[in-house]
Parts: sequence; structure tokens; C-alpha cells
Amino acid sequence: MRWNKITVIGVGLLGGSLGLAIKRHKLAREVAGFVRRPASLKDCEQAGAVDYASTDLLAAVSNADLVVLCTPLAQMRPLMKQMLPALKRGALVTDVGSVKASVVRELETMVSKAGGHFVGSHPMAGAENTGMAWARTNLYEGAACVVTPTRRTNKAALRKVEQFWKSVGGRVLRLSPEKHDALVSRSSHLPHVVAATLASCILAPSQPKSQAALCANGFRDTTRIASGSPEMWRDIAVANRRQLRAALDGFVRELQQVQAILRRARTEEITRFFEIAKQRRDRWCSRTASPSPE
Repeated sequence: MRWNKITVIGVGLLGGSLGLAIKRHKLAREVAGFVRRPASLKDCEQAGAVDYASTDLLAAVSNADLVVLCTPLAQMRPLMKQMLPALKRGALVTDVGSVKASVVRELETMVSKAGGHFVGSHPMAGAENTGMAWARTNLYEGAACVVTPTRRTNKAALRKVEQFWKSVGGRVLRLSPEKHDALVSRSSHLPHVVAATLASCILAPSQPKSQAALCANGFRDTTRIASGSPEMWRDIAVANRRQLRAALDGFVRELQQVQAILRRARTEEITRFFEIAKQRRDRWCSRTASPSPE
């Protein structure tokens, strides 16, 4: 389907890539972008991510058929509250947030009272780098895009949002907001905390000077996501803290089992530990489509 106007709120890596994909696939007659800094206006337009960008939220949202929130989680509610007077009746609103239960709970009622429809979304795409400079047209190709309907979700709006994500190359899955948050706490949020902990611990000033020199590709690969936006990950950790704590508890128990194996120093147990991990990851890699490279 083709939209008359789509507005992207926050034209960084995710929002900029979404704008580029919308333009590439000709999904809208007009693509508008909202940015906080005047300095970002020209960058967004020159990159071709939007037809026009504005620091005026109401102007950007006015007459939009679809509004996509691509900001850090903590900004979504206040921005949504500000844009309600300009929200077109019947407009669809979705987001790209990594936590869904709190976002859906806060925004679903607000949008409904304004005459619109909110459907929570989370495309499993991104990178440690942020900003429009890192945006790319094919970021969402092959990515799992979760939509999180509730009992109140308008069915027609749900179908349109699902079709939207399919149109930019995503593989759509439906999950409840709570189920989504439990799953991503383990597959996305926990790995980030682990990477950040490794980076902070191994590269601490208290370590020997030669320590950093011995951190090679394995360390670089394992800690890559620790270079992500602290603001974004702060919001995610706070919003999903209950599920993240449970994920950390489970991970600590697994590490304690590894400690026990090493204490026993039984080579067959140590071999089996690495074999199981390799088998499970290799099986996952063979069944999972990776997003297309640039």
C-alpha cells in the first residue's frame, strides 16, 4: 500500500534508515522528519531520508497517515503528548522501541483518545553506531519485526502496520508486549549488559597496561555493542529492569555452573560445555536470515 504522508520522529540510525527505505520502495507520497537540532535539518534532507525535516513537531506530524517514533524510549511519551493536537483522526502511530509493555501501556490510550490507532513495533535491527550518518537503506531487510497488539488493537490498523514492515523488508512476528519484553531481555538486553561489563572490567584503569594490547578480535567482537548509545541503553534497562534482572539471574547461574566445571577440571565436561554452545549457535545461524549487507 502507498501512504499519503509518513512522519518519522527522530531521524537517526533507525529513523534515517527507515526514511531511506520508505523512499526507495516508494511507500509514501511525502516523508517528513522531526529532529531536535536545527543542525540536523540539512543532513536529513541531503541524505535523502526525508522530503523535508523540521524542528516543529506539530508541523511534521500534521496530516500524517502514519507516524513512527524512532526516539529513545524516555522521549516517546512526552513527544506523543505534544503531538496529539496535530494528530490526524484515524492516523496510525507505531514505534521502534526495544521495550514494549510500558510503551504500549502509555501510548495506546493517549493515541486512542486523540482518534488514532497505536500499534507497538520493534524491528530487531540496529548497530552500535548512531546518527543519520550511519543510516542505510537496507537496514530492515531480513530483520525480524515484532508487532505487539493488545485486546484493544484495531485489526485494520494492525494489518497496515504489519504490511508496512514487510514493505521495508522485515519478517513480521506477533507477540504480546509482555512476551516480547521477556524474550528480548535475554536475546538483546542481556548481551548488551554482558558486553558493557566486559568492556568496563577488562579495560579498567586498574588493569595492567599490557592488558588492552592483548585484547584482539575476539574481545572486539564480543564487546562491539558496548559502544552503543548510553542514553538509549539506560532507557531500555530502566524500562525492562524486571525482565532484565531475571535474565541476569539466569546467566549468573549458568556462569556458576561453568565455575563448577572448571573446579572439577574434568576435560570431558569442559569439552562438552563448548560443544553444546557451538552446536546451538551453529544451528541458530543456519536457520536465521541475517540482514542484508550494505
